[in-house]
Amino acid sequence: MKTLYAPEALLPEGWTRDVLIDISNEGAIAQVRRGWPTGAAGVELCGGPVVPGMPNAHLHSFQRAMGGLTERMGSEEDSFWTWREVMYDFMNRIGPAEAHAIAAQLYCELLKNGYTAVGEFHYLHHAPDGKRYARPSEMAFSYVRAAQETGIALTILPAVYAYSNFGEEPLLPEQKRFAATPDVVLDMLTELRQACRDHRDLQFGVAPHSLRAVSPAMLKDMLAGLDVVDGEARIHILVSEQVKEVNDCLAWSDLRPVQWLLENMPLGPRWCLVHCTHLSSLETERLAASGAVAALCPTTEGNLGDGVFPFLRFREKGGRFAIGSGANVSLTPVEELRWLEYGQRLQLRRRNVAATPARRSVGTTLWSEAAHGGAQALGRPMGAIAPGLRADLVVLDAGHVHLEGRSGDRITDALLFLGNDRLVKHVMVAGRWLIRDGHHGEEAAIEARFRQVQTKLLS
Repeated sequence: MKTLYAPEALLPEGWTRDVLIDISNEGAIAQVRRGWPTGAAGVELCGGPVVPGMPNAHLHSFQRAMGGLTERMGSEEDSFWTWREVMYDFMNRIGPAEAHAIAAQLYCELLKNGYTAVGEFHYLHHAPDGKRYARPSEMAFSYVRAAQETGIALTILPAVYAYSNFGEEPLLPEQKRFAATPDVVLDMLTELRQACRDHRDLQFGVAPHSLRAVSPAMLKDMLAGLDVVDGEARIHILVSEQVKEVNDCLAWSDLRPVQWLLENMPLGPRWCLVHCTHLSSLETERLAASGAVAALCPTTEGNLGDGVFPFLRFREKGGRFAIGSGANVSLTPVEELRWLEYGQRLQLRRRNVAATPARRSVGTTLWSEAAHGGAQALGRPMGAIAPGLRADLVVLDAGHVHLEGRSGDRITDALLFLGNDRLVKHVMVAGRWLIRDGHHGEEAAIEARFRQVQTKLLS
C-alpha cells in the first residue's frame, strides 16, 4: 500500500483540496480521503493537481506513421475515400516489426499527454500479399509487445472484415490484408488470451469493422462465439462515418446504419459505436437510450472531412461518449475535447455547449464524462479517482504559467482552452509511475527504433 497526496484532485463530486489517495499493491485505489501529509510517514507528494487518466477508446496505431502524407491534393474532390487509397498503399510497407515500432512510439506519446489506456481497433491482420503469418495473431502481438514495453493498458480489438461493401461484395485486392471471418477473429482472441495470461493490463474485445464489411449472419455468429469466450468483452464498430456509407446502407436495407443496428443487434453497454457523424434525430435519441458508448475522434473526423456528431442532442438524452485519436493526427485528449466543443460551437453558433446548469465548467464536464465513457468502452475499472478503480492518475504541472493562480474548475478549463502547451508532468497507470517530469524511461530507445522505421517507410 502507498499513499499519494494531491493539493487538489478532480474527484467524482468535483475538485477537492488536500486529497490522500491510498493505492493497493495491485494498482487499485483503496481509499480516497481528505487529509494533510505533514508528519505522515510514507506519503508521496504529487506536486500538482491530479485528474483521472483518460481512456483512448479508438485508434489504428499504424496510421500514425503516415501523418502528413495525405495533405496534398489528389483531386478537386478529395475525401475520406481518396484518403483511403493513400492509406492502402502505405500500409503494405508495414510488417510486424514496423507495427511494433510505430505503436510503441505512439503509446509513449499518448502516455505523455495523459492517456492511460487504448483501444486498438486492429484490422491489419495478414502479410502484404494477403497470406496469413505462421502465427495468425502476429500483427496483434506487435501491439501487445508495444503495450508491455510502454506500460499503457491495452484493449485489443481484432476486426472481422469479410466484404468491401454492403450486399457482401468481395474484398478489393488492396483489402486482402484485412480478411477475417468471425472464426478467424475468435481464434485470434483464444491465442492471445492463452499467450498473455499474466499481462494484467491487457483486455480483449472484437470489432466487426463496419456494416459494409460484415454480413448480418456474420454479426450474429460473432456475437454468439464471443459470448462463449467472454460474455463481458466489448464490441466496437465503425458506423455512419460518411454520407456515402449512409446512402449505401439505405439502398441495401432501407435503413440507416445506426437504425439497422438498433433494429437488429442487442445494443447495450458492451457496444461502442465509433464516429456516428451522420445520425438522424431518432437514431441519436435511441442510441443514447441504448446505453452504448459513442466514440468520437474530432481531430480525425475533421482531418477526413467526416462531419460533426450531434453531441448536444445525444447528451440531452443521457448518451455516453468517449474520445479516441483515430488516425492519430493528434495525440492529446486536450485537443480532442477542445475540438469536440468547438465543432458544436461552430455548428450551433453558441458557446459553452458541454456545460450544464449543474456543471458549469466545460473543461471539467468534458474531461470527467469522456473518462467515464471511455472506461465503459474499454471495459476497464477506471475513469475516475474513486475506491475500487485502477490508480490511473495524471498530475498536472503546478509550475506552468497557464495554471498560475488557478484552482478547481479553472484548472481543467485552462487545461483544455489555453493552447497546446503540454501541462502533464507525471502519469501513473495501475499504480506505477510511467511518466516522470514529462519523460518515459524507455523513450530514447523507442524513439531511436521509430526513427529507423520511419526513414525506411518514407524512402
